[in-house]
Amino acid sequence: MGLYERYLAARIRRHSGEPPAHIALVITERDLLERGAYDTLGAFFDWAFEYADRVTVYVSVLDSAAIPTLKRELESLETPEPVAVRGPADDHQAVEPIQIGIGLGGKREFTNAVKTLAGQVEAGTLEPEDIDDETVEDHLIFPDEPDLVIKTGAERLSDFMIWQSVYSELYFTDINWRDFRKRDFLRAIREFCNRSRRFGA
Repeated sequence: MGLYERYLAARIRRHSGEPPAHIALVITERDLLERGAYDTLGAFFDWAFEYADRVTVYVSVLDSAAIPTLKRELESLETPEPVAVRGPADDHQAVEPIQIGIGLGGKREFTNAVKTLAGQVEAGTLEPEDIDDETVEDHLIFPDEPDLVIKTGAERLSDFMIWQSVYSELYFTDINWRDFRKRDFLRAIREFCNRSRRFGA
């Protein structure tokens, strides 16, 4: 770790604010085509687990034909914690410490949860008045709410975890994924610690 990275890490350690327990990262399919992109992602997991106990990565995809290849690459990545990779065709919930969604849009995820709940109501196994926030979350692929969402390259989230990120702190950086370094990650953590979370209030 370089001198500046040590300085940032020390500032975070001395900060009164708690670091995020769940960190999410939004990148694109194009980002993973860059040289060294998977090495950076592996390093990102190492950096994140110095502070967090859960990490979610969302890969936005323009060409759905690329999803099987991306999924194989991501499943073969060496990670510090168990990983669950989910695509649009997957419907089983991810509970592993590392969760990766490929082209798994938040609208689709929420719509599928609603359809499942509607089917249970129709079948008589669920009463409409018993449906609450927790019931919906129990039917999402990625049920956990990230504390911090990091987006590289542009100030937009795409179709990312619409339900789960409603109270997340968003951190946008114009640094592209290919140039993302530990100092950029630590800046995001420091910024999170500096903010006063309001949870919609």
